[in-house]
Amino acid sequence: MTIQQLEYLIAVDKQRHFGHAAESCFVTQPTLSAQLSKLEKELGVILFDRSKMPVIPTEIGVQIIAQAKKVVSESKGIMELVAQLKGDISGTIKLAIIPTLAPYLLHLFIRKFLEKYPNVMLEVQEMITEEIVKKLKNDELDLGIIVTPLDETGILEKPMFYEKFYVYLSENHPLLKEKEIRGDQLKSEELWILQQGHCFRDQVISFCDQRVSGHRNFHYESGSLEGLRNMVNRYQGVTLLPELATHGLSPEEKSRLRPFAGTAPIREVSIILNRSFLKQKLVELLYKEITEAIPQEMTSKAHGKIVRFK
Repeated sequence: MTIQQLEYLIAVDKQRHFGHAAESCFVTQPTLSAQLSKLEKELGVILFDRSKMPVIPTEIGVQIIAQAKKVVSESKGIMELVAQLKGDISGTIKLAIIPTLAPYLLHLFIRKFLEKYPNVMLEVQEMITEEIVKKLKNDELDLGIIVTPLDETGILEKPMFYEKFYVYLSENHPLLKEKEIRGDQLKSEELWILQQGHCFRDQVISFCDQRVSGHRNFHYESGSLEGLRNMVNRYQGVTLLPELATHGLSPEEKSRLRPFAGTAPIREVSIILNRSFLKQKLVELLYKEITEAIPQEMTSKAHGKIVRFK
């Protein structure tokens, strides 16, 4: 059994097609197929049901693939661990970040981080929390930047900062006369929210403690905060924005922002990773760069009260 064979095994599981798996591994299909057949013969088991299309792992194959992912991940970490112990900051970080953070956070730290550590390759993708957790557990990602707490088995959370929620109002909205807004002043038929799957949607609904019924004759759920902001600007109504998303607003738009009355509702933003993740030095450096790029007051939990999902 070799690490290469295990990598081929994982590739077929991911692609569910021998040809596509071979392409992703930069080998010919006969080479990949021969190595997997050799692995099956050595183990004395069948790993894939080849009669199905797409191919699927057998029951025992599922268990072996799960173990193979751990072995491959650990093996890749050995060289990077040795490099770090020698003081060589290098390697690849596969990072995922939720869409309600990516446009407002990445530009604050990416350039400076890469200038400091030019031998680090940072691969960044946007995806929702559920997908990030799934890919972390499958060793398809190294790190995630999401809203916590998750309390997910096997996942380590490192809180970095806390964002206040703000109310963003359309022009001439009656609530503009208020200096602060109470949650019970927000009407569900006026509230623009993100589509299902976004944790910020769940937090908004949880905080407002109401069902979202939509506008009188038009229902729209956006995949981005920019989409919601544009609807408030061009139509009518209200949306909620996290703190970083308010920093780039124009002076006129900022004049239509209102804080919440009392203790501000906040969301906790964390780096998450597998507990067995070996690139600890890179995590520490990334954590430090992000927290230094954020306004100091946002790194304190005293910034407000965390809104948990219901």
